[in-house]
Amino acid sequence: MLKTNFPIGLFDSGVGGTSIWKEIIALLPNENSIYLSDSKNAPYGEKSKQEIIDLSVKNTEYLLKNNCKIIVVACNTATTNAIKTLRQNYNVPFIGIEPAIKPAALSTKTNVVGILATKGTLNSELFEATSNVFKAQIVIKETIGKGLVDLIENGKINSPKMRSLLESYLKPMLQENMDCLVLGCTHYPYLIPQIRKIVGEKMQIIDSGLAVAKQTKAILEKHELINQQDNSGRHHLFVNKNKAVLKMLVSNKSKKITIEERDF
Repeated sequence: MLKTNFPIGLFDSGVGGTSIWKEIIALLPNENSIYLSDSKNAPYGEKSKQEIIDLSVKNTEYLLKNNCKIIVVACNTATTNAIKTLRQNYNVPFIGIEPAIKPAALSTKTNVVGILATKGTLNSELFEATSNVFKAQIVIKETIGKGLVDLIENGKINSPKMRSLLESYLKPMLQENMDCLVLGCTHYPYLIPQIRKIVGEKMQIIDSGLAVAKQTKAILEKHELINQQDNSGRHHLFVNKNKAVLKMLVSNKSKKITIEERDF
């Protein structure tokens, strides 16, 4: 039987999912967590669907062995390609993430929405089904952010190469009168300062972080799994490559964090 003080489990193809993790621990400060940064296999977005499923299964089983009471698939590519399989095979609640097209469709004034995501997300059946719901209302401009995850994983968020890539992806969408940009990869919120320099302050930039945190809380409440202990949570983050980047992104969030490089 699951216990309320068991940790929330999260995984991503690298450090990007920490953007989701930060929102969750801010909303649920008493919860414990385990985060898997599968940086060795990043980016998932360039892999086949079966490879993405296999990696998602590997990460899920690792988290379950560590008594996680709920699993957040903190990766758009893994969600859109593998969450159906995970839900069919494991008896634990899963929270998924996909590009936030609906809020963009509701808030756009020009009816042109840009989506910056990985190849694996944009080519998935789940993304196609979601985007088809809104294609009668809005124009959706899809762009694959090739190379962005690699640069983030190597700590090159503010590099000239990053600026050059972002300009090449965003400027064509700006020319199409885009007024909402959906970030379809959990790595990309770390690029918002860079993106702002290109798209300006008026552009609506939408990511899924807070919505995912709220959904995680709702599912924990539904299953009566909220941690009742009145103390701040403990967080164990594991990475299988390049510990320094993960440490740089999360070290200021809490004193109760351990970051460990481990093969998984």
